[in-house]
Amino acid sequence: MTDTSGDDRRLPPALAELARTPIDYADGKGIDFEPYDAFCTTEETTAWVREWTGDPGADGSALRIFGQDGSGGLAALWRARPGRPLTEQPVVFLGSEGECGIVAGTLSDFLWLLADGIGPWEAVVLDDDTPNPEGALPDLAALHATTPRRAPRTIKAEARGELPDFPSFVGDLRL
Repeated sequence: MTDTSGDDRRLPPALAELARTPIDYADGKGIDFEPYDAFCTTEETTAWVREWTGDPGADGSALRIFGQDGSGGLAALWRARPGRPLTEQPVVFLGSEGECGIVAGTLSDFLWLLADGIGPWEAVVLDDDTPNPEGALPDLAALHATTPRRAPRTIKAEARGELPDFPSFVGDLRL
């Protein structure tokens, strides 16, 4: 069962700083990600989840949406770890074309992926984990990360190994 207790809609400091940090799309060679300066509201999240799933009763309360890619796919913190702070929740991606998956096991690991030039869409859809350090993102990760820097492939594999039930969570959202 997913923990949906509490309703913390305040961005953790790392996400607030990320929202102020330029991310270069570099004509398709950079990161396709636009962080928001606030989490989507409960109403916005619920409306999006209902539209995405086609289920008028779907519940998006376990998600804290904090950014999007150019096609409208969303990055979110998934409140999958009961009683743990948002920074210790996994980062997930729900794409505009139905793609979905675990991006990283924690916000810290997500920052390391960004530092290596890998955004939410790239982490879920592409199999290329070649580090390509991106602008100010390595400095941001070094400042806010609480986990050690590891290879992108390792970060993704650890998260997916620990949280294999995300596809079930998404399946439960859909009709």
